[in-house]
Amino acid sequence: VQLVESGGGLVQAGGSLRLSCAASGSIFRIGAMRWYRQAPGKQRELVAVITSGGSTNYADSVRGRFTISRDNAKNTVYLQMDSLKPEDTAVYYCNVDVHTGVIFSRDYWGQGTQVTVSS
Repeated sequence: VQLVESGGGLVQAGGSLRLSCAASGSIFRIGAMRWYRQAPGKQRELVAVITSGGSTNYADSVRGRFTISRDNAKNTVYLQMDSLKPEDTAVYYCNVDVHTGVIFSRDYWGQGTQVTVSS
């Protein structure tokens, strides 16, 4: 199973970016999908999660500005980031629960994509 991220880049404060993370390989079913981020010198933090049923939850720091969504037909999760702030600057990682069979599942990580917000 591979996760391929795209959509990072450099944007001015107040701008928007949309991240994508597509899963491919031996996939029976996909469960929860998450976005994490890690800023220099800081621990990796959970930004947003979406369950297989579509329920979402967000870190307080991004609630109301970021929107997580998924396209089950494409095995893809998105993170729409609006009203970006310099403190959103980080490497963003997707994390996906993948069921490769009826019983077996594990989570996989994307390679990370850099988001830089200039003031």
